[in-house]
Amino acid sequence: MLAGVSVAGVLLPESVAYAAIAGVEPMHALLAALIGLCLYPLFGTSRFAVVAPTSSAAAVFASAAATGGPVMGYTLVSLTGALFLVAAAMRAGFLGAFISRPVLRGFAWALAVTIMLKQVPQLMGVHASGAQFGPLAWSLLTEAPHTHLPSLALGAAALLLWLGLYHGVQRWLFLPISLVVLALGVAVSVGLGLGAHGVALVGDINWQALSWSLPRMSTEHWLRAMEIAPALLLILFAESWGSVRSLALQNGDKVDANRELLALGAANVASGMMQGLPVGAGFSAASANHAAGGHSKWAGIAAALALALLLWLARPWIALLPVPVLAAVVVGILSHNLWPRAVLASLHLGGDAWLAGAAALGVLLFGVLFGMLLAVGLSLLLAMRRFAQPIVTELGQLPGTRDYIDQARHANAARVAGTLIMRPEEPLFFANAERIFQVVRQRADACAARAVVLSLEVCDDLDSTAVEALGEFVVGLNRQGVSVLLARVKDRPREALLRSGLAENAGGGVSLFWSVDDAVNAIPAKTATPH
Repeated sequence: MLAGVSVAGVLLPESVAYAAIAGVEPMHALLAALIGLCLYPLFGTSRFAVVAPTSSAAAVFASAAATGGPVMGYTLVSLTGALFLVAAAMRAGFLGAFISRPVLRGFAWALAVTIMLKQVPQLMGVHASGAQFGPLAWSLLTEAPHTHLPSLALGAAALLLWLGLYHGVQRWLFLPISLVVLALGVAVSVGLGLGAHGVALVGDINWQALSWSLPRMSTEHWLRAMEIAPALLLILFAESWGSVRSLALQNGDKVDANRELLALGAANVASGMMQGLPVGAGFSAASANHAAGGHSKWAGIAAALALALLLWLARPWIALLPVPVLAAVVVGILSHNLWPRAVLASLHLGGDAWLAGAAALGVLLFGVLFGMLLAVGLSLLLAMRRFAQPIVTELGQLPGTRDYIDQARHANAARVAGTLIMRPEEPLFFANAERIFQVVRQRADACAARAVVLSLEVCDDLDSTAVEALGEFVVGLNRQGVSVLLARVKDRPREALLRSGLAENAGGGVSLFWSVDDAVNAIPAKTATPH
């Protein structure tokens, strides 16, 4: 119960703040939080996950709504939830792995910077336009002379208080500091009558009659939402699975990715049909639950009850909340992401770390939506490029053993006379099979090999294109009098070769072996004299 109250104290200000980011009434974010809190315990597997609106989801919602209004955003939420359910039915829990960590770090950093910049007009008490970083920054510069000083002073004081509490009290004692700052903001608003001095207030949370139905939109907007939904699914699942998995590892828990897909799907479908924001298992709320001592999914139910009571009893007070204070809380929540430590750490590691900078640049230059699509596209492109490369290693025998290792890395690995032993370093499939076999054949021609041994240890299956390309490769070498033997063939590739008739015991001419050494020892009996 205590953990639930603490989580509700975090979710209330975050939900109101994320509604402002999404450009909708606070009701839509609060409703989504209640739906996520109630549905996740029924389907999810984490003891600590808290499913509610997140900053990234709110920003994507705002980008989608910019092209078709809030109804477009609610449609996107419903479609994304439906895709989650389809992915759960297909047991596609591996989807989260298709967004690399550098991409997530770069996207999260640029998203934090963009959202914080969007709060600056609220702090200054001015109106600024622009969805991207550059136009918004320029608009702020032109509006700077019209800054409303009482709003700026109030927002700056609230931000300093938030940072002071966060770096002072919360290190030793968990405290819902956002709720404390907002409560003090309401007290100042009542005591000084800030509304009469031109300071913007949140206003009444209008709990209008809600209907359980799909949003009504044109076909064009539905198609547009369908284009964005897969990318939003990947972002939401990667963020949610990251927080769920990290807390599970800390506590020795077991979590199921496919059950998480089901839970996120149910929550987003329900939220979209009730005109709520997209929801995910954000790290901040889950960490708050863990830090407050939550030990079971009942903490989420307690948080839902506490949040409902706050909305029932405190709505008149929330209406008096100064908008600059709310903006200061958002900036405070995201301030720990401002220094790009994680992005710089990724760049220091090298390799694919450049994706962090590319994702961050895409968000800053082209906006959240395009930056998100760019980040997802870069991750998928990198994965396809890696698997499609024809990387093949020549193996040699380690003297005195039955082991065969990379000749280029181990000078003592000896070649077997008249035999070329090759190992593809990526699984064989339709995108790389023909190129890999071409490289092997060129190497066999260059060294005048009488036999070729292919070690398929990294292949857990063979698709039809790979099998056909292998058959063409075998026929081409056999015409030159070169025999082909396959080693370390696993069960599923072996079954595929048997079905295709390539395997020797299925009437074909290719012998299959469980080890490279067995294949090499069988070569004298299989090798024919070259033409």
